[in-house]
Amino acid sequence: MPRENVKNLLAFPTVGRERRFTRAAAKVGGSQSALNHTIRQLEAKLGILRAPPPSVG
Repeated sequence: MPRENVKNLLAFPTVGRERRFTRAAAKVGGSQSALNHTIRQLEAKLGILRAPPPSVG
């Protein structure tokens, strides 16, 4: 498996642990935008739908 694929797979649980894309991006050494794109690609490949964020008020 290419190194980039492994890095992308490791990003997924990091987002879960951190619960914030910005903090997770800092942990994996990338931008929030790039991490969001990576997670969307993984979700599409795995057939996972992300839960919508809770409404704020």
